[in-house]
Amino acid sequence: MIPLIIVCCYLLMLLGLGAFASRMFQGTSKDYMLASHSIGPFLLLMSIFGTTMTAFALVGSSGEAYKEGIGVYGQLASSSGIIHSLCFFLIGVKVYTFGKKYGYTTQIQFFRDRFESDKIGILLFPILVGLVIPYLLIGVMSAGTVVSNITEGAFTNWFPQYDYGVPPWLASFVICIVVLVYVFFGGMRGTAWANAFQTVIFMILGVVTFYIISSELGGLEAASKTVAEKHPSKLMRSVAPVEQETYEKDFAIWKKLASYNYAVDKKGFSLTPEQKQAAHEKMAPGPPWSLRFRQLRAEAAYSVAQNLLPELTEEEQKVAELSQNDRIVPDPLPENFITMPMSDFPEAAWQPIAKKYFAESIGHPDEEGKMTNKQALGRYRAMRWAPEEPRGLDKWAFLTYLFIPLSVGMFPHLFQHWLTAKSANSFKLPVIAHPIFIAIVWVPCVLVGVWATSAAMPDNPRVALVPPHFNPNGVLAYMVGQLTGDVLSGFLTAGILAAIMSSLDSQFLCIGTMFTEDIAVHYGGKDRFSDKQTVFMARLFIILIVAITYCFSLLEVRRVFTLGVWTFSGFASLFPLILASLYWKRMTKFGAYACILASIGSWIWLFRESNFGKIPDFTYFGMQPVATMIAASTAALVIVSLITSPPSEATLAKFFPTDKKSAG
Repeated sequence: MIPLIIVCCYLLMLLGLGAFASRMFQGTSKDYMLASHSIGPFLLLMSIFGTTMTAFALVGSSGEAYKEGIGVYGQLASSSGIIHSLCFFLIGVKVYTFGKKYGYTTQIQFFRDRFESDKIGILLFPILVGLVIPYLLIGVMSAGTVVSNITEGAFTNWFPQYDYGVPPWLASFVICIVVLVYVFFGGMRGTAWANAFQTVIFMILGVVTFYIISSELGGLEAASKTVAEKHPSKLMRSVAPVEQETYEKDFAIWKKLASYNYAVDKKGFSLTPEQKQAAHEKMAPGPPWSLRFRQLRAEAAYSVAQNLLPELTEEEQKVAELSQNDRIVPDPLPENFITMPMSDFPEAAWQPIAKKYFAESIGHPDEEGKMTNKQALGRYRAMRWAPEEPRGLDKWAFLTYLFIPLSVGMFPHLFQHWLTAKSANSFKLPVIAHPIFIAIVWVPCVLVGVWATSAAMPDNPRVALVPPHFNPNGVLAYMVGQLTGDVLSGFLTAGILAAIMSSLDSQFLCIGTMFTEDIAVHYGGKDRFSDKQTVFMARLFIILIVAITYCFSLLEVRRVFTLGVWTFSGFASLFPLILASLYWKRMTKFGAYACILASIGSWIWLFRESNFGKIPDFTYFGMQPVATMIAASTAALVIVSLITSPPSEATLAKFFPTDKKSAG
């Protein structure tokens, strides 16, 4: 209950901050959306950094490091530090200059003027909103997962299906409401102050989290040494031979189990009581809850060793493995059934089966000898499913990750933050400090995820702290909950939520601003609405987007990192649009349209090819999908611009004044 109380107090503090910011609200739409261009260097740094360091950076990076290893840091964090600052300098300063000079509030207003096209907003608005909503989903889902994991056992009788903690759907709902309240009343000023406050909180508590977890695991060197001994592939880009050998051995044992269970269930095969007794005598030791699983493995090994199992066809063996892994077997079987990877087959409803199996052992977390629902599901997966194959990082897939950080150049919420700056000099501090801040946040999160692969229970070194097939989205919160006390756990959870909410608020406000300025006011008539009505419309649309995002969060969950990569890839594919519009005079209106259509078209096609994000390590021609998207959008932009009429002299004079003067 203590962690829950601390989290609730933190949320109340945020509401108080929103109330304070609302008292400074000047009542104008410009103040609500851009804080009247009053944000100085420090506040700009903190708000920009807080906006870019989302649940993707904390929850997602830890989960992905747990699955893929330390190379995750090299994939995104190291390049992000440099590329983000370059974008701030090369794009942010120019955008701010044009925005302040010509009164822009959103990206679309800039693009309309630059390309002399009123209709470009109709094309771009749904695309930007469509990409921001999955971005919002990352935060909303992660907030629910974190709070649910940390509050296990907080209640005596409530929510037993969620291990007597706060349900993820309820936690996500409360977080959405809190963010909505201070954005609703405080606007950009409230958002900037909240971002600054929360950035300080999550950076300080992030360092504290890292120190405590590393101490509990024996220190930085000891924790890393354990990983090197148990899962060395997590510390390198390739797969260690010893780990590959271990996997192949475990997989062979698992295949025997799958064949045995299929033979028993479908072929009427069974061992005699004497044979079972002989098999059980060679059974490996283990905890009481795993007894039946260990017996089945021993029986399978005995049956194979004694050559008792009936011979299975290729199709039967494939069906056996799918059934053992709780996958749905298609009927009829497709032609390429034998060669289809396991990931192509959807999971069956295995959770009720697992809970039923452990029904007598599941109880309150504080009850001695009982396990939680999450532990039951984890243990079921660990004993029944195929071992996870170690994977290395392909060179080209690794290198093409460098394109993903370019997404910051097209983030609409970051565009809006740039326009809040008091002057161009306000960008100096963010450009210099942003890479340092990224390292402070990403290094601990990635290391915690890597350590989670090999950490053992404090009271039983033979039992893994994080069971196999654990949900990557819950790794960070689980490690915090297992290795810290209630008070520290509450504060550290508040720090994680701070990072999540510091991006949600900017995104909510940004979408409300875009709808109001780019759709309602632009097409309804600027003189038709008062400032008060404009602010009201923005607030109304923010409420609608919050509701839509929350409803989506209740649907099927994807890995946070995977969802984030697809979202960022979409924005990155539009990077040529903003870069060329600022630096290439020859870029035309039709070139812009071609770029946008090629970008979203390639994104949709590749997203479908990845089974709508269900394949977490999807590549195209051995590269990240973003490489293909950027190549397509860039080619379309350049080719179409070169074969269509150039912009007017008036537009060139407006956006390239220096070039115009030097030409004369």
